[in-house]
Amino acid sequence: MVVQRFVAISALVVLFVVFSVTTPKFFTVQNVLTVGLQTSTMAFMGIGVTYVIITGGIDLSIGSVIALSGVVAGLLSRAGIAVWVSFLCGLLVAVGCGMVNGLLVTRLSLPPFIATLGMMQIARGIALQVTGARAVAGLPEKFGVLGNGALLRVTALSGDGRQVVTFPGIPYPVIIMVVVALAFNFLLRRHRIGRFIYAVGSNEEAARLSGIDVNRTKIIAYLVSGALAGLTGIVMMSRIVTAQPNAGVGYELDAIASAVIGGTSLMGGSGTIAGTMIGAFIIGMLRNGLNMQGVSYFIQQIIIGLVIIAAVAADRLQRRGEK
Repeated sequence: MVVQRFVAISALVVLFVVFSVTTPKFFTVQNVLTVGLQTSTMAFMGIGVTYVIITGGIDLSIGSVIALSGVVAGLLSRAGIAVWVSFLCGLLVAVGCGMVNGLLVTRLSLPPFIATLGMMQIARGIALQVTGARAVAGLPEKFGVLGNGALLRVTALSGDGRQVVTFPGIPYPVIIMVVVALAFNFLLRRHRIGRFIYAVGSNEEAARLSGIDVNRTKIIAYLVSGALAGLTGIVMMSRIVTAQPNAGVGYELDAIASAVIGGTSLMGGSGTIAGTMIGAFIIGMLRNGLNMQGVSYFIQQIIIGLVIIAAVAADRLQRRGEK
């Protein structure tokens, strides 16, 4: 894992240097903040799914939970409920989805792939049903503050009396991303639940024999994934000030890719939040830089797919070498 993380960091540095040299507007304050903003939602999802993958599971419901949480927040806000209460309700719905995933995996002993695949269909179906498959528009202005606001934004008056932005400020989603990453990294590396998660992923039977509540640990991992998927949905819908029931399609693949590129093993038992953040920024920087160079979305998908294959192959080769 250490070698893979070193390779990921090196790749991130190389990408930054290459795009800075080949794309004049890449290394600017505005674009660096844009990369951070675009990466923030991927980081939220990646952190959540990292917890699940370390336990040896998988969560395919992330994209649908994103849509459902955002739709719930949007509908409540449009109905006149305070924005922060609407956001909280959307987050609680996502936590509920994570709880159901955890219970299906632990109490009914369903394979994580099947349990979360079922939740993916259920959550998406609910989001489409309650909205009539239409976007929830007409939301209050405050709904967009979380996704579009910024800290330390600086403006000045130009010669003709207009307000000019001299520093765009640090977007709120970027600030939230840093706080979330630090908090969940602390839980994973320094708290008892983190040790339990690693133990369950490394050897579930040994963890059970040592007195760890394996089922409870797995449920907590799915709760974290659900909660951060909900946060992703709320931030996304806030950015466009519209709740889209079709949002988040395929986002679970981005989340898993971020974790895997950052060194999280799909076999369970290893992974870090720092690595997932690096993986998220690699994907975010690739998309941003390739967009600025006019590379088509389809070619971007091919490149990112190759990166994912290389990351998984590196993990398997490293494990084979350790044996």
